[in-house]
Amino acid sequence: MDYTQALKKLAAAGQEHVMRYYEELSDEQKALLLAQIEATDFAVLSSLQGGKQENVRGVIAPLAAMQLPQIQEKEGAFRAAGLEAIKGGKVGAVLLAGGMGTRLGSDDPKGMYNIGLTKEVYIFQRLIENLMDVVREAGAWVPLYVMTSDKNHESTVGFLKEHDYFGYKEEYVTFFMQEMAPACDYQGKVYMEEKWKLSTSPNGNGGWYSSMHKWGVSQKAMADGVEWLNVFAVDNVLQRIADPCFVGAVLSGDYAAGAKVVRKCAPDEKIGVMCLEDGRPSIVEYYELTDELMNAKDANGDPAYYFGVILNYLFRVSDLEKIREKKLPLHIVEKKIPHLNEQGERVKPEVPNGYKFEQLVLDMIHELDGCLPFEVVREKEFAPIKNATGIDSVESARELCRLNGIEL
Repeated sequence: MDYTQALKKLAAAGQEHVMRYYEELSDEQKALLLAQIEATDFAVLSSLQGGKQENVRGVIAPLAAMQLPQIQEKEGAFRAAGLEAIKGGKVGAVLLAGGMGTRLGSDDPKGMYNIGLTKEVYIFQRLIENLMDVVREAGAWVPLYVMTSDKNHESTVGFLKEHDYFGYKEEYVTFFMQEMAPACDYQGKVYMEEKWKLSTSPNGNGGWYSSMHKWGVSQKAMADGVEWLNVFAVDNVLQRIADPCFVGAVLSGDYAAGAKVVRKCAPDEKIGVMCLEDGRPSIVEYYELTDELMNAKDANGDPAYYFGVILNYLFRVSDLEKIREKKLPLHIVEKKIPHLNEQGERVKPEVPNGYKFEQLVLDMIHELDGCLPFEVVREKEFAPIKNATGIDSVESARELCRLNGIEL
């Protein structure tokens, strides 16, 4: 894209101010800016027309989970079906690793954080060790697709190569980058992070498949015979990936998707819960749960919204393709956005000053005809690392690893 083409694209979106500093830039900086303008979808900003709209939810009703006793009854059959699919190369794993370890006090990608006490044990290492358990059981490698971001791509790739992928076969590891969405002020004008760089943010945890497709990775996966993708977050160091029992349960019930869930430790725990919304599977985020929903009971007298999602989902690829063609709703989120002010100086705001745009997994789930909430033992599969100390922290994850016999 040349200068004239870039200016035409910006003018159509009402964003000509992006070129304000163009004549001051070096040739390299000009090239970077033009490339970013070419790659940026400014159409997301049109969702602000008429002001920020609140997301209106439909009628919420309980969705029964497959609980541990039911799973134990059929575990042998589920595991056999799952192993057959894995051995047949039909199951891939997608690691969402675009985040940084900022809240842990680290400037590195979150997966590079060392949780070891007597030796080095990295978050990436723990996840790959969990996946290796399945590789050994199935006698087959599971294709692993790692989603990075523009802020951590090079360091993530370099780190995993340097550590020889912690024993995982390099030929089964593929990287792709998450798409970025422009961040703007309250008037819909894109902020500038540098004179040659638009302010952008990752397009949310629901944007992983469109990003995978943009990089040509989903097309390759389908060509390789992958029919199911187990997508999971980087921060849960105990989660089981491409779990044969989970895979088998979803396949045996002919569901379009499955979601691993845990029993909530308190009604107001900050965790989204599986539900039905207008008769289709969905997720209610913890901040949307009213007192009425929190206290609702099912037919057995148990809490109706009791099972929280842990961002470990299994999706049928053919259904993901249908979702991708439809395009998911955009969620507009108020955020503090560092930017250049009118004088071209970098500003780090202390209060929200604009909007970021995200797609969410809950909307992917809601597009599907059926999703199986699949209960797992909380203490064995849920050790999220969100903070340095306290709840859902490095400390709590270390303790859960110790209880599961994992040496740190």
